[in-house]
Amino acid sequence: MSPNLLALLPELILTAFGVLIMLAEPCLAPGLSRKPLGWLAIIGTLAAGYASYFQLRFGTVSAFYGTLQIDAFSVFFHLLIASVLLATLLISLDYFDNPHGHAGEYFALVLFGSVGMMLMTCSVELLMVFVGLEISSISTYILAGFRKGKATSAESSIKYFLLGSFATAFFLYGIALAFGATGGTSIAAIAGGLATSTTPRMAFLALGMIIIGLSFKVSAAPFHVWTPDVYQGAPAPVVGLMSTAPKAAAFAVLLRITFIGFPQMQHRWSILIWILAALSMTIGNLGALLQTNVKRMLAYSSIAHAGYLLAAFTAFPQDGIAAACFYTASYAAMNVGAFAVITQITGSSEHTRSFEDYTGVAIRRPLLGALLSFFLLSMIGIPFTGGFFAKFYVFSAAVHGGHVWLAIVGLLNSGVACFYYLRLITVMYTRHRHPEANERATSTPLSVPAYLGLAATALATLMLGVLPGRVLNLANRASLSSRQPATVPYLSAGCTPNSETPCVKE
Repeated sequence: MSPNLLALLPELILTAFGVLIMLAEPCLAPGLSRKPLGWLAIIGTLAAGYASYFQLRFGTVSAFYGTLQIDAFSVFFHLLIASVLLATLLISLDYFDNPHGHAGEYFALVLFGSVGMMLMTCSVELLMVFVGLEISSISTYILAGFRKGKATSAESSIKYFLLGSFATAFFLYGIALAFGATGGTSIAAIAGGLATSTTPRMAFLALGMIIIGLSFKVSAAPFHVWTPDVYQGAPAPVVGLMSTAPKAAAFAVLLRITFIGFPQMQHRWSILIWILAALSMTIGNLGALLQTNVKRMLAYSSIAHAGYLLAAFTAFPQDGIAAACFYTASYAAMNVGAFAVITQITGSSEHTRSFEDYTGVAIRRPLLGALLSFFLLSMIGIPFTGGFFAKFYVFSAAVHGGHVWLAIVGLLNSGVACFYYLRLITVMYTRHRHPEANERATSTPLSVPAYLGLAATALATLMLGVLPGRVLNLANRASLSSRQPATVPYLSAGCTPNSETPCVKE
């Protein structure tokens, strides 16, 4: 198989299914259900996930003149993005299944956005990272305003677009400065150019610009101002997707750039990351304490979790990359699960917004109440959940890296987070005082796809806390592969990694 085709196989599959959905949607009569398009997107996601797993057979492969690198690191994030995409599609099949839901456009945009996210995770050339970032961003800008006719949804999309554009400008200017300081824009060229660079301050300024641009994307403080408004106005399934998959892709890029592109400057950029992590944890948790809207509370919670994950960047490369990978997987499982439950509670109208509207929900719908409580407990970091082991792994890595005070700040913030998470759990198990609000909150029946999505996220959150070994091994493998150069630039036809004949074609 051609290395170029192998490198882009998951992205090509998602693109093909996205185009197929766009072509099929106009052929359906206006009154017919659009669920078949959703199932088509699910089939494409499963195929892309299998293609990503298939890439593991070939070790480290470089393609397109060294701009893409397929290794265990990129495959880890490919599988994670495909898993998030699959869960999102399952919980949104019924959400957009109405005459004004524009389901065909939704499913196509979700697939196209995931193409950009996957492209970001396997790119080792910053200009290619920018291409993937734009593909992902344009799709999520549109998805954020998908509740057409709602003022908050339009506001969400516009704010996300404007501030996302500023983030892109910072990122591009950082690339330009990196080229000026090191003479290249690929991560390997930057790492090699730093050793002989006569302008190390410009190189550090370039890295700072890139970190600022990506900090907007992961909603790290103080670049988080868009997050609460966007989460509040966007549809709940879209929030579950955009709060996990794009952030995973951005963190993958940041891991490669910092640990692989600028390893000589770790003593400098680790201080900058330390500050961003502490600010994100503190501002996120304190901001969540003041919220009465559940989606805004979870928005500030995501800011805090970005801070927890950034703590892994202060560790040694082996520990830090593995801890960040595992934390990203755990956060994706519990956050997508939480928004899956919110989607089922609120329905497409999303009248159920405030804490008061959730009063007594767990009594009327015990399964949904128990699942949401489980996901919230995982976000706190209660044992036997994925959140506990993820935080333990990240804080341990920070301590081993000599950043004990950052771990202490993280533990204190985890204690503060208990208050607003437990407050929502308490409200859900309190007998209702507002019958009309509770009727709105319990009016959406669970479908089979919704059951599958909820079960998958709950099982993943539980298994990551009880039996994390397999994912942890894959995270450690991703950490090792990310720091190794590509050794298989071209694959001979019919060659397998274990064959006696060389797999490299000169």
